[in-house]
Amino acid sequence: MTDADAPAGLVLGGGSLLNQVGRELTTTTERLLAPLGLTSQQAALLLHASRGDAPGPSALRAALGTDTAGMTRLLDRLEDKGLLRRVRHPSDRRAVVIELTDAGRALLPRIPPVFGQVSRQVFAGFSASEVGVMTAMLQRMLTNLTA
Repeated sequence: MTDADAPAGLVLGGGSLLNQVGRELTTTTERLLAPLGLTSQQAALLLHASRGDAPGPSALRAALGTDTAGMTRLLDRLEDKGLLRRVRHPSDRRAVVIELTDAGRALLPRIPPVFGQVSRQVFAGFSASEVGVMTAMLQRMLTNLTA
């Protein structure tokens, strides 16, 4: 579909609706994470940092879809909360890796249930095949915007 083929209401309404869903998704997630003292980005960073082999800020930045300054702020805040630390990479002194502290690891089991609760709420009433179609369509939209 080209811009000329798309009715204005579809283009504006669809984008507006996606934006509204995104805002509500963020608001709901933030509300549920507030008792943990985390934002959704901070929670996602902790989850990503807990997986794999000593991730660096660049890999985490890509996974979270933020820029360098945003990643630095996220790391600073989580370090101030005592949930992670930056340490020198064992084989590359120019690089740092992110390690969770004991407090960060202790918080980890409480994070996935929040994201799960939000996902169940978002997809309530959807069949498994509808969720699959929606996921494929959203991935295609993301690809269209980032390609």
